[in-house]
Amino acid sequence: MPIKTRFAPSPTGFLHVGGLRTALFSYLFARKNGGEFLVRIEDTDQERFVEGGIENILRSLQWAGIQADAGVWLGEKGEVIQKGAAGPYTQSERLGVYKKYVQELLDKGNAYHCFCSKERLDELRSIQEAGKQPTGYDGLCRSLDEKTKANKLEGGESFVIRMKTPREGSTIFTDLVRGKVTFDNSLIEDQVLIKSDSFPTYHFAVVVDDHLMGITHVIRGEEWLPSTPKHILLYQMFGWQIPEFAHLSLLVNEQKQKLSKRHGDVSVEDFKEKGYLAEALVNFIAFLGWNPGDEREIFSLKELEQEFSFDKVSKAAAVFNREKFDWYNREYIRKMSDEALAEACRPYLENAGLVQKAEFLTHAVGLVKDRLVRLSDAPEMMGFLFAEELAYESELLIWKKSTRDDTAKILKKLHVFLQSIGENDWTKETLEIKVGEWIRENEYGTGDVLWPMRVALSGAKNSPGPYEMAGVLGKTRTLQLIQTGHKRL
Repeated sequence: MPIKTRFAPSPTGFLHVGGLRTALFSYLFARKNGGEFLVRIEDTDQERFVEGGIENILRSLQWAGIQADAGVWLGEKGEVIQKGAAGPYTQSERLGVYKKYVQELLDKGNAYHCFCSKERLDELRSIQEAGKQPTGYDGLCRSLDEKTKANKLEGGESFVIRMKTPREGSTIFTDLVRGKVTFDNSLIEDQVLIKSDSFPTYHFAVVVDDHLMGITHVIRGEEWLPSTPKHILLYQMFGWQIPEFAHLSLLVNEQKQKLSKRHGDVSVEDFKEKGYLAEALVNFIAFLGWNPGDEREIFSLKELEQEFSFDKVSKAAAVFNREKFDWYNREYIRKMSDEALAEACRPYLENAGLVQKAEFLTHAVGLVKDRLVRLSDAPEMMGFLFAEELAYESELLIWKKSTRDDTAKILKKLHVFLQSIGENDWTKETLEIKVGEWIRENEYGTGDVLWPMRVALSGAKNSPGPYEMAGVLGKTRTLQLIQTGHKRL
């Protein structure tokens, strides 16, 4: 069969970076092997449904460049649409499908009605926990006679439908990441297939949908590993071909804690809003549990599609190292053209009230390009270029062992000298040559001139070089700022 993978999130909130990694690995495996990748929405847990959750997930996938071949995605106007022959791809629209297949299990004797109340199940759990026994359903309704069952159904008693799990033997499968895995069937409870609200549970719907949609490889997080024998048993009961499974390791933070909202931003949208580039996030996420086996670290999405394989995926927990993520983002920012970077920074600058014409902005981002870590840092790092007046202490202008009077004299003479340079020669390269010659001719210390010039132009101790700033600011603004610095002394 042609390889077919899927990403099947629940719309219970924003897309978590762990979910993005699952989607990415599923996408890459399909692309590497000439297969198909689809997106399905698993919304059977109606109590946890979050309005706008579907749109956020699809928007995040789209931003990351992960494009499905079929399933659910966003249209040109941001509307949720579906495409493909195996739809619908939203589980709440497939209730009739699940009803048909659960009836097949009932007819085969592989499932049964359970009328146990929530109160009884809670009491059962309490007793099991008190006795330090494994918790789970005890099978009370498993052997109900037909007459008792019929009476309860006719009486309108609430029920769920459970799978009749085999009590003997083992369920064995080979995981693409973890190798051979064995589960004792006697420890697998009779899971609920259909809830009292007639909606299927995840465990039932996922098996039916994966089979009907032709999924050959199920790629998901390791938290689903204990559920896998339940799913395999369902495949066997239906007589369906069992897909291959790959369970990805947990994502943890630097303290080896499971990545969660309690420990900071974890949603794709959070990182997007903070100014991380999609290419950097995808490259970084790909290396959380996978590597190419050599020293290479920078990969485009297309390059990842060619390189990815599960024999290089680790089962050890992957550390979400923020410092490494910042490194990736900085590398990708440096690779951008000044024009592209200017447009990427524009929304952050506009939100901070810093708006300038495109030509100036393109030159301006070149000043901070090598130091910019996130796009959201642009307003703070570039604010001095847009400010009418710079706020700084006059003492900051004085270089090391120099004095206030000497610094004032140098700035005054520098102001006079810069006036002699024509507008057509006002470039970073020309300024560096001419000012350098002027410093040597007057036997000034380089720091005694360039330090106060730098501070006068930026108002900060850490800033781009003075020639670069003067080139971007232009002659008029440069002279104005140097004169202001002189007056402060």
